[in-house]
Amino acid sequence: MDQTTLIKRRKFLSITTAGVGGIGLVAAAIPFVASMTPSERARAAGAPAELDVSGMAPGALVTLEWRGRPVWVLHRSASMLAALAGHDAELADPTSSASEQPAYVKNPGRAIRPPFLVLTAICTHLGCIPSFRPEPGAELGDDWPGGFYCPCHGSRFDLAGRVFRNVPAPRNMEVPPHAWVGETRLLIGQDPDKAGA
Repeated sequence: MDQTTLIKRRKFLSITTAGVGGIGLVAAAIPFVASMTPSERARAAGAPAELDVSGMAPGALVTLEWRGRPVWVLHRSASMLAALAGHDAELADPTSSASEQPAYVKNPGRAIRPPFLVLTAICTHLGCIPSFRPEPGAELGDDWPGGFYCPCHGSRFDLAGRVFRNVPAPRNMEVPPHAWVGETRLLIGQDPDKAGA
């Protein structure tokens, strides 16, 4: 064989080997890239949760799940709303300036519509789930205005999820993004500008 034929053969073998290697690389990459896309279950876990509040009486608390975490929707009565105003001096962050919450709920009631409070039902201390203690006084002391009490370490939150002073929890309970769709449907996990509210 002459030198030209050997060069052509070598060039052909190099191109063929590179082509087969490239095809193998693409074939190996397809399952890897596919594994990075979220599953249907993961997509459903991040989807907004919906609640029809038309049947909720004042004082009722409903628990939903959104992104694997419990979320409370509390329909506050007139007396519950009135109780929010009398204890700001006892709160660590009464204006919720250091809290996790959307800007559209940065008000004393921490709500879009004052009677309805939406909270992630997790204590900001170590992630326990507080209990709902709406009745003033009782075993939590005469100064207890009603709210949420974490029995694990004694953290206390009012009926807007604001933390009291001198408890282990460092900040107010989180308010997740939420929006109203119509008069009675609440969408948890989506901001009002994206929900068309």
